[in-house]
Amino acid sequence: MIPIETIKITVTPERNIEFPPEIKAKINPGEQYFVSTTEDTITLKKVPQFDLDEWEKRLEEAGDDPEQLTTEEICEIVREVRKEMKK
Repeated sequence: MIPIETIKITVTPERNIEFPPEIKAKINPGEQYFVSTTEDTITLKKVPQFDLDEWEKRLEEAGDDPEQLTTEEICEIVREVRKEMKK
């Protein structure tokens, strides 16, 4: 289990949070975080970065989908949905 580090911070009168240097060293400009809240807890969790190279590798390893619809099958489904929507 990864040890959890607890650091005390203070909220300014403007309701801003000033992170101490040891926390600032762990974050980078542009990173995004999910914020979860309960009555007495606020948790930040880093949003995972999308890795295009990893995605392409996984896509290639997965191979072709044997159940992939043809363009004609997709067009037929669209026609059927449109027909149902006109009713």
